[in-house]
Amino acid sequence: MKEKMSDSIEKKNLLYRLIISQLFYDGHHNIAVELGTLVRADPPCPPSDKLFHAVVEGLAIQDQSRENINIYKDNVFCGIDLEFETEGTSIAPEPASYETAYVTSHKQACRAGAFSHDGQLVATGSVDASIKILDVERMLAKSAPEETETGRGEQQGHPVIRTLYDHTDEVSFLEFHPKEPVLASGSRDCTVKLFDISKASVKKAHKVLTDCQAVRCLTFHPTGDYMAVGTDHNVVRVYDINTSQCFVSPIASQQHNSSVTCVKYASNAKLYATGSLDGTIKIWDAISGRCINTFDKAHDGAEVCSVAFTSNGKYLLSSGKDSLVKLWELSTSRCLIAYTGAGTTGKQEHNTQAIFNHTEDYVLFPDEATTSLCSWNSRNASRLHLMSLGHNGPVRYIVHSPTQPAFLTCSDDFRARFWYRRTTVQT
Repeated sequence: MKEKMSDSIEKKNLLYRLIISQLFYDGHHNIAVELGTLVRADPPCPPSDKLFHAVVEGLAIQDQSRENINIYKDNVFCGIDLEFETEGTSIAPEPASYETAYVTSHKQACRAGAFSHDGQLVATGSVDASIKILDVERMLAKSAPEETETGRGEQQGHPVIRTLYDHTDEVSFLEFHPKEPVLASGSRDCTVKLFDISKASVKKAHKVLTDCQAVRCLTFHPTGDYMAVGTDHNVVRVYDINTSQCFVSPIASQQHNSSVTCVKYASNAKLYATGSLDGTIKIWDAISGRCINTFDKAHDGAEVCSVAFTSNGKYLLSSGKDSLVKLWELSTSRCLIAYTGAGTTGKQEHNTQAIFNHTEDYVLFPDEATTSLCSWNSRNASRLHLMSLGHNGPVRYIVHSPTQPAFLTCSDDFRARFWYRRTTVQT
């Protein structure tokens, strides 16, 4: 271990000397002297463009490596990767350019939302214990100006294709099965219910997982065979969907110290992450169920509101009641980027989520005080245009479509708004 540390220090010192030499070579004498003093470069570094040539050669090798990788990953989106991407170019439209395409209302506050994995369906859940399932194409047809004139919007049918009333208390979380026409709902009535949404006549759940605590969050394993569930209790539950058998970590000391507020599987199914009222984020081995890493005071001790893996599994996006959004590098347990500028009044009162758009070019986060959407370039954290979300209460849930420029906002004003960008930016 000591040999590795010594080797790492030597390499860093060499890098610093190359940077100083390049600065001298390029005529930035004052900066070079200041940096040399700061890192105690001894002996003094001569002017040299060796670093420039090393970078050119390295980029050529990198480009070749990425071409080789793409041979095996055609048409597969690999997600944000800060090891390779430094320019921060975006291929998707900015979130502030989206427009409201449809609004649906519940009888009480809307607290949960979800997109199906193919992006064709949306679900909303409310404090009134109801669940609505909406068809995305019908919502777009209703709002399309050219179709309103001809009446085609009406011919498409009503966007709400199912309304479910099987819970007895607030619907706190929704998620679609990754492979089957099944919707899972978690509720404060201490149940998780699974609905077969392929059958129009079915109004009741075909499977119920009963707990002794109110359910706060849930996430399907990428295969759909398992589900991790967070409740008001501090212990994370993992259920076998087929047998309803429940598993928990074998080491009690690894659990959170308070309620589990958010849980999410990585797309590679190797890990899942949880956030808690206790202010920590934990990374779990999805096979053994053991906690393999803990980020203490991830948001300065404030409650953790959301966690989300990047599609390549290298990074974790989190938000907290400190109104900060952070991007964590899992291999080093470091916070690489803090997305700042939201929460002008300081700590927020309610939970909300930080999410990526469908290409991971942008990070989205609703600002509670202004009821507007903050967004950033995900790679360099540059602030983008602020956008009014049009709600009359705080946004309690936001989720982006996995396939297209669309997102859903759920608010305490009883409404859920479906946002869409009709024309994409030509590149």
